[in-house]
Amino acid sequence: MNKEQQELRKKSPVQIKNKKASFEYFFVEEYTAGIVLTGTEIKSIRAGKASLVDTYCHIINGEIWAKGINISPYFYGSYANHEAKRDRKLLLTRREINKLQEAEKLPGYTIVPTLIFIDQNGRAKVDIALCRGKKQYDKRQTLKEKEDRREIDRAIKHF
Repeated sequence: MNKEQQELRKKSPVQIKNKKASFEYFFVEEYTAGIVLTGTEIKSIRAGKASLVDTYCHIINGEIWAKGINISPYFYGSYANHEAKRDRKLLLTRREINKLQEAEKLPGYTIVPTLIFIDQNGRAKVDIALCRGKKQYDKRQTLKEKEDRREIDRAIKHF
């Protein structure tokens, strides 16, 4: 991901993050995918009413699907409101899907959504990452590094 793409993500009015993913996994590769939405789902995302807790992706018949994304029903929706937790299709190129499919077959690797954001054209996008699971000692090391950064920030503020 280049700097220009990172700047666009920071400017996005909506950023729904999967904070637990960075604690549980090492990110090997990251991709940005479109997401197929129906009805009032985009309105709920723009309102920030979505969650990436316990989500993952899997590949079926050459298509990548996100399982467990919770997009709350739109408050002003009618009887035609969407279902909150359903499988949602992600849009990637054939080459990227094939690459992910091969990597997912390796032991210890999985595909996890890390961020939902709105791009400059008003479309919902999902950042997904090919991840390798962390061991317990890796998680302890991550917590230690986070605590050390906090200590340094506190020390800098006092001077």
